[in-house]
Formats: sequence, C-alpha cells, structure tokens
Amino acid sequence: MELQITATSPEHPASLLDLPWHTPLEEWPDEHLVALPRGISRHVVRFAQAGGEVVAVKEVGEWAAVREYGLLRDLDRLAVPAVDALAIVTGRTDGDGEPLEPVLVTRHLEGSLPYRSMFETTMRPSTIKRLLDALAVLLVRLHLVGFAWGDCSLSNTLFRRDAGAYAAYLVDAETGQIQPKLTSGQREYDVEVARVNIAGELMDLEASGSLHPSVDPVLFGQAIEERYTALWHELTRQSVYPVAKRRYIDRRVRRLNDLGFDVAEMQIERSPDGDTVTFLPKVVDAGHHQRQLLRLTGLDAEENQARSLLNDLEAWMATQDDYAPGDPLGARPEVLAHRWVRDKFRPTVRAVPLELRGSADTAQIYYEVLEHRWLLAERCQGDVGLQAAAEDYTRNVLGGGRPPG
Repeated sequence: MELQITATSPEHPASLLDLPWHTPLEEWPDEHLVALPRGISRHVVRFAQAGGEVVAVKEVGEWAAVREYGLLRDLDRLAVPAVDALAIVTGRTDGDGEPLEPVLVTRHLEGSLPYRSMFETTMRPSTIKRLLDALAVLLVRLHLVGFAWGDCSLSNTLFRRDAGAYAAYLVDAETGQIQPKLTSGQREYDVEVARVNIAGELMDLEASGSLHPSVDPVLFGQAIEERYTALWHELTRQSVYPVAKRRYIDRRVRRLNDLGFDVAEMQIERSPDGDTVTFLPKVVDAGHHQRQLLRLTGLDAEENQARSLLNDLEAWMATQDDYAPGDPLGARPEVLAHRWVRDKFRPTVRAVPLELRGSADTAQIYYEVLEHRWLLAERCQGDVGLQAAAEDYTRNVLGGGRPPG
C-alpha cells in the first residue's frame, strides 16, 4: 500500500512530505522535531516542523484516526475551541516493508500548554480554579453543540492564557460523538467522568509534590461539577419577564457576561397578550458583536461597546409591535436596527454636549449612558429611560469633571 496523505488544504500534503513517515514516530530524528512540552497520552505523540508551522503528530489506528479527524473538523465548523486537524497519513511502512500505524496530524496551538507543564512550579489554588473554570466553559460549549466528549480531563485539554484568565481547548476527540442534542444522562456522564479524572490527575500531582498543600484533589474535582452546573443553568434556562421590566433582561445578560459568556442573540418571543418575553441566550466567539453591529446598524465599535449596544438593541426590539422573528410579515432586523439608531442611539448621543465628550466617540458615549442607566436602575430598583439617564450622566458625571471612557 502506498503512502497516502489526506489533508484539509492543498498546501499541507507538500509540507508534510518531507517528514520521515517510514520511521516509527518514537524513533524520529531530532532534526525534524520541535522541543515543546507534551502532555500524557496513550499514544506516541511528537511535535515536528512542517513547512512554516509546527504540527503535532499522533500514531493511532486508522479507524480512530479517520474518526477523530472528522470530529475535529466538525468542531472547527461549529466554532468550538479545539486543535485544528490538518491531515491523516496512512500506508506507512518501515525500511523492511512492515506496516506502521497511521498518524493524525494537527496544528500546534501556539501559546498553549498541557496542564502538567503548568504545574512544574507549584500553582496557586486560585490559578487552579481558573483552569477548572476554563475546562467547565469548554465542556459547556461542547454540550451546547451536541458533542459528548466521553473522556473529559486535564490531560485531554490544552490551556492558553486569555487576558487575565485561561482558555481551554479540546486536544483529544477520539472518544467523542456529535448528536443533534445531548440527553441529560449524556451530559451528566461527561461531568462525572471529568470529576473523577480531574481528582485522579490532581492526586498524581500531589504524590509527586507538585500540588499546593492547601488543594484537596477530591474537592477540586467536585468543583468542576459545580461550575459546569451553574454555567449550564444560566445559559439554557428560559426566563419570562414583563416587557416593561427591561432591567431584568439587562441583569441576566450581565450575569452571563460575568460568567465568561457573551450573548449572540436573545431569542425573544412575545406572549399572546404582549406583556412578557422569553429569553434564551446563545454563546458566541470573540469579535461577533463588532461584526453584527456593523452589519445591522453601520456602527463601528470596539467589541465591549458593540456587545452592550447589541444587548440594548435586542431588548428594545422585543418592545416593538412589529417584531416577529420567523414571521415573513414582521419587520426585518435591519429595519428595526435602523429605527433603533434613529430613535434611540442618535437622540441619546445628541443629549450629551459636544464640549463635554472629550475624545470619546459616539459608541463610547452611548455605552457609558447605558452603564449609567444600569446603575440608576439598580439604585432605585426601577427602570430608567435613556433620556433621563443621559441627562443625569451629563449633569453628575461629565458635569463633575470626569471625562468619558
């Protein structure tokens, strides 16, 4: 059988051809390898230079390689944090013509580390909690798209710094499966596997003297379950609010943001009598809000500004009589967005005198008025109109000498 490389893009076969495929992976010469920290794996794994990028090469059975290759590509299309599958190499033989195991080739996730490398110096308990938070977020995201992992653990995850926190990426998908929707039993099984695996991995670190003495492996294993449950509940529960109580919707969105999630859209359905909305948030990737706001309104804003403005736009849409998602007779989102810009955004910004704005752009001004309205609503435990918020913001914030931003 001849060597065969199945790749995701045309340039990868050419860059991979120079690697010593006729040599067992554990015997590859140093000239092809890249010295990077490796996690624990049941398979032989090596990092190699292929063209202008670093790749991870894993020897695995052909059926498993093809299956994992397909799953990783599916996860990429679903925008879930995971390593990128680049190629499968089959038909390998050694110098004597004896068959060698096929390999799965993935792109090295730049800046990432396996958990054991992060514990080479004793990690503080607060940092361990952030790692577990990142893993819980990853597991929730996988379950939201219907992916049952089957072997969630620290060992099957890569971690990368994300500002002041960590982001987790799936690195081993061979035990996973994708379905239209997971049952509660499937999700609970994944969480239980994660709890047991994490406790065991932390016990291994404890035995080697690499774990902070105040960390209880069993309790930290249970923490992943608690974090997952809180996230899943907050993301998937449906809430019914009176339309007039906008601050309840704002509060829900802020809780999601505080938990590390953004809101792609609010699935809002007016009740027959028009007095309530049902709210179901969805998860998105970074940069989504900038693109969405620009597409709907033509406003170019930073990501945090765009997130706030879109949240306000979505909540405002729910109050409009002609808002009917999925109904061809209802107003299109672009039409409603134009009306929001005309009736809400522009009048609010114009209410703030030019001489008090400093270097702040209009998106920043509107964002600050929204934040100020939120504070006023929390203080008085009642909704506050934009006009009143803009006037109070101008008088008590900008009038007090604090520049916007």
